[in-house]
Amino acid sequence: MSTTDHIAAPSHPRNIELTIGGMTCASCAARIEKKLNKLDGVSASVNYATEKAKISYPDAVEPAELIATVVATGYTATAPTTTVPDDTATARTTPDGATAWRTRLLVSLVLTVPVVVLSMIPAWQFTNWQWLALTLASPVVVWGALPFHRAAWANARHGAATMDTLITLGVGAAYLWSLWALFFGHAGMPGMRMTFSLLPDATSGAEHIYLEVAAAVTVFILAGRYFEARAKSQSGAALRALLDMGAKDVAVLRGDIETRIPTAQLAVGDLFVVRPGEKIATDGVITEGASAVDASMLTGEPVPVEVRPGDHVTGATVNAGGRLVVEATRIGADTQLAQMARLVEDAQNGKASVQRLADRVSAIFVPIVMALSAATLAAWLATGQPATAAFTAAVAVLIIACPCALGLATPTALLVGTGRGAQLGILIKGPQVLESTRRVDTVVLDKTGTVTTGRMSMIGVHPAGEETAAQALTLAGALEDASQHPIAHAIAAAAAPTDGTPLPPVESFTAHDGHGVSGVIDGHAVLVGRRSWLTDDWSLATPDALLDAAEEAEERGHTPVWVAWDGALRAVIVVADTVKDTSAEAISQFHQLGLRPVLLTGDNRRAAQAVAAQVGIDPDDVIAEVLPADKVNVIKDLQGRGHIVAMVGDGVNDAAALVQADLGLAMGTGTDVAIEASDITLIRGDLRAAADAIRLSRATLKTIKGNLFWAFAYNVAALPLAALGLLNPLIAGAAMAFSSVFVVTNSLRLRRFATTATQLTPATATGAAPTRSPDTNN
Repeated sequence: MSTTDHIAAPSHPRNIELTIGGMTCASCAARIEKKLNKLDGVSASVNYATEKAKISYPDAVEPAELIATVVATGYTATAPTTTVPDDTATARTTPDGATAWRTRLLVSLVLTVPVVVLSMIPAWQFTNWQWLALTLASPVVVWGALPFHRAAWANARHGAATMDTLITLGVGAAYLWSLWALFFGHAGMPGMRMTFSLLPDATSGAEHIYLEVAAAVTVFILAGRYFEARAKSQSGAALRALLDMGAKDVAVLRGDIETRIPTAQLAVGDLFVVRPGEKIATDGVITEGASAVDASMLTGEPVPVEVRPGDHVTGATVNAGGRLVVEATRIGADTQLAQMARLVEDAQNGKASVQRLADRVSAIFVPIVMALSAATLAAWLATGQPATAAFTAAVAVLIIACPCALGLATPTALLVGTGRGAQLGILIKGPQVLESTRRVDTVVLDKTGTVTTGRMSMIGVHPAGEETAAQALTLAGALEDASQHPIAHAIAAAAAPTDGTPLPPVESFTAHDGHGVSGVIDGHAVLVGRRSWLTDDWSLATPDALLDAAEEAEERGHTPVWVAWDGALRAVIVVADTVKDTSAEAISQFHQLGLRPVLLTGDNRRAAQAVAAQVGIDPDDVIAEVLPADKVNVIKDLQGRGHIVAMVGDGVNDAAALVQADLGLAMGTGTDVAIEASDITLIRGDLRAAADAIRLSRATLKTIKGNLFWAFAYNVAALPLAALGLLNPLIAGAAMAFSSVFVVTNSLRLRRFATTATQLTPATATGAAPTRSPDTNN
């Protein structure tokens, strides 16, 4: 190869989400998906319930080509707009929405009722009643069923058949048969009488008409589409409410003057004013004022959180107290609210593995039903049955088929489940997460910040020999002030002078991952960290007095931090973390869910055992003194022993373990890295939310499987009955419409899912440590 030859760098796929119009059933979605996936390098997933297509495509493909492919398949496609309309209600009142279906349904219903009554009750059949029935039924068949005829024709032009094809064939066949019987048979004769039977009538002949079938089936299907559209709108209500939660305008400070502008015009760094009762316009940091912020609409926590200058606040939460001045730190798509909405929408647009079988069935279902209908007609005629009986059975086969229920089974449950989760502060990132929650048997809990508050505080200082507690605390605090560890923050805060003077400067600061820190302060070479690190790596002897103090601290569940300078161990500083009030209840809920809780911590074993005893974790399920880098190995070890592992964490050092776990749950009070690495994000800092997340995920998966079972069972049972002539087309139409409504209604039950993590004490809600005596502060 010459020196001028080179290998082209691989292009990274781009992603786009298209809004699809014109889909009427799951087979439509399957056909669009199949066409898009035939393009080189394109991977598409089309969701019938959300009417969205998520597409990954290479640089060689343009979005216009993707849209053209959808249009060529017989549907419409539009790219996302850069602005979000303020009025989300418009989606529910467009001509394609529930309102249009309702209008068509009501008109058709009024015209159909007299047709059905006259056809079913011979005593009411006056002379020439059949012509009145034709007059009333014709607008229903032509105008009422027009959306189905239009879609069937569009699909036929593209060589495809969908649910609309079955409807048009069934309704059209019943109507055309009736026209033939009226104009060319004996059904149009004055004085004609007709009886109604649930089964095909072998004695009826050319005088039998099916106007009531054509009209009533149309009404049933219109009713199904209307209730389906309305239910789909309700199932997406949680996401729309989430998107509509933010403030519409904001008072920005321009110098000392307040100017009210639309929130969309805010820029990072702008200072804005939030008065009592107002929504905070965007994520930011408080620069002036103190108040309580009600985050219940975002996190589900009913207790307002106290905030002061320097605290972070989240957009869409409500200022419940005094006047605040906030500096905007994140705007638009970067805010927590926007990220939550994006996570929920991504999850709703995805597909669970249990949906793949339904998609495959829907793709081939309609042609199979058409073939079965033709075979039914031929079989009845071949056995010498009357043409009317054969025709009745064939039409019933066409009408009873319902791939719609299969297509709606998964996405509607996902819509409702993930939307309800968002309302409760539980963000499920994708449908594949649901499968993981079903199989999980072990939940690994990071101790600090998850089971405990994560807010360490200093309990005491124990110097050795002639050293003073003040000197030990000053040197340790100065060194730890440069560290990011929670224990370091506690020591630095305790060492900070009350008069505001700074701690001594540190030279040659070095952090020894998971072991401690070192540096030079005022000419002293200072080491702060684990005893094992100081004795093994630095060969320092341990004074008996310090050893006794450390052991006593560990017995109480406290953490001893060892301090050495100038080549000798000279002090032990004792710090403690506080167990969250709700952690014990959360552990109990894990046990009820059949999960084995495991406590994982880098803290010493005695401290970890004390926390485990307090919350109800078995002593054998405590894994202590684990370095951050080894957390992944702990997860791998559990998985190697056959366990399906969930991991709950909140720190940067938990991110790798969250990825390694079969199910990662990140506390929303933690770092962005941990949240990004997780499968489920818990906006609250309450461990009970983890149990709620697993319960909600399992409930959603159970609903999906229940929907699929009934959708499959319906078709498996109904098609043979129809083919055998045991179903009147009228009943078949009602049953078909009911199956779709049943699936969507069953999914809507998830809206009633209740969380256990709503009754919080003020101390828990604010993250403050509750008051405890020294003997119980573990």
